[in-house]
Amino acid sequence: MTDKLTVALLFGGRSSEHSISCATAGGVLAAIDRSRYDVIPIGITRDGAFVLEADDPAHFALGSSAAELPVVTDNGTRVHWPESALDRTLRVVDVPGGTARSLGTVDLVFPILHGPYGEDGTIQGLLELLGLPFVGSGVLASALGMDKHFTKTVFQQASLPVAPWRTITAADWAEAPGMAYAALAELGLPAFVKPARAGSSVGVSRVTDPAELVRAMETALAEDDKVLIEAGLVGRELEVAVLQGRPGEPSRASVAGEVLVTGRDFYDFDAKYLGAAGIELVCPAALEPAELAEMQRMAIRAFDAIDGAGLARVDFFLTDTGWVINEINTMPGFTPISMFPTCWLQSGYTYPALIDELISVALARRGVRTNSTEILV
Repeated sequence: MTDKLTVALLFGGRSSEHSISCATAGGVLAAIDRSRYDVIPIGITRDGAFVLEADDPAHFALGSSAAELPVVTDNGTRVHWPESALDRTLRVVDVPGGTARSLGTVDLVFPILHGPYGEDGTIQGLLELLGLPFVGSGVLASALGMDKHFTKTVFQQASLPVAPWRTITAADWAEAPGMAYAALAELGLPAFVKPARAGSSVGVSRVTDPAELVRAMETALAEDDKVLIEAGLVGRELEVAVLQGRPGEPSRASVAGEVLVTGRDFYDFDAKYLGAAGIELVCPAALEPAELAEMQRMAIRAFDAIDGAGLARVDFFLTDTGWVINEINTMPGFTPISMFPTCWLQSGYTYPALIDELISVALARRGVRTNSTEILV
């Protein structure tokens, strides 16, 4: 009998953020404490096949260009989930038409998926159906956090400040494009046009002239059939990380990080993941103690408002009139250089300790009994 827990690391997926999920997997594979955890790396191809991946962090390292981004390729294997909630055995077929072999019993799933078909409640629903414990938010919070329209709606109901916006569907754009132009005129310039259900700044455009709206809408609609036109805000761009507490303990918020835009229109995909110039990340951000305390309080309120679990990153603007929440990410970027682990590093957690904390909280919240540990709620 081993004292180790078995963690199924789930990554890749069908969304445009496939490669970012793979890069996150590389970071987790390199940092997770192997004396405490056995890891089963399960990749999801862009076509949605579950494959058994190599346990090799270097295979999923980010390159310096879009052509060098890591991907899950279809290697012919197929991972099979347990047949019911009474079983936690994972199986794999190594070659097409082959016989399934056991990968052992899984204690917890770590779904480090970004974007639709992973961060939006779909995978969470599968895991809930199978009764498998997992890191992160459940179906409702994942779906709310993924859809910026409904996130803002919930935040407004919780008396949390959000940037003014209008939602335009693909049907609206095709049948009455004047609605989008009217929204742009009402919100003012500059404005941001973004897919309602995408992340990592994929499909986002900054519009400074009404003539740019067609291109911006086409870019956003390539990712989603629902688009937000959002008022541009002037202020500091800051982020804070949230960790859920164990049963009976409050959630915690980290120190803040700041995105300094020095030579780009905004913090876009290339700046986030390909090292493009024009962006500087600072952590901890220079804030007055009262400012940081208010930001942390609002971040936890936002996390609670969507019924979040496990972890989140909450993004803010600090304007002349106060704080405005930009969005919440229920499975934020988790590469070693991402803002979420960086904020916690500056708050006292190493990267391996942060992974361990997320796993421990997930098990504690679900009252899981394992072959080595019993955690009672």
